[in-house]
Amino acid sequence: MENAEKDLRERTKKFAHRIIRRYSALPKSTVAQVLGKQLLRSGTSIGANCREADRARSKAEFISKIGDCLREADETLYWIELIRDEALLPVTRLEPILKEANELVAILVTILKRSRSS
Repeated sequence: MENAEKDLRERTKKFAHRIIRRYSALPKSTVAQVLGKQLLRSGTSIGANCREADRARSKAEFISKIGDCLREADETLYWIELIRDEALLPVTRLEPILKEANELVAILVTILKRSRSS
């Protein structure tokens, strides 16, 4: 496994742990729990899809799985933004994962573009 692949695998797993902690910190209101469950699903699936991409049997399958990672990362951004906008968690708790989600999106866009062009 290349260092970049290993780094992304570890980074997405750490991100998933951070998402789990934010979900656990949400209030028990219906709105918070609905948004939180969506965040939990999308935020933890990024790493799972990246692992699947690592095991792709073809370039087309790899591109498809990285596309799935990107969609989940972008969806995660959406849920974090909604949680922030609804003031369900302090901004100081959300800004670091918002930044990381944006960075993951940028990394995945780069991987996808390079994979399609090679």
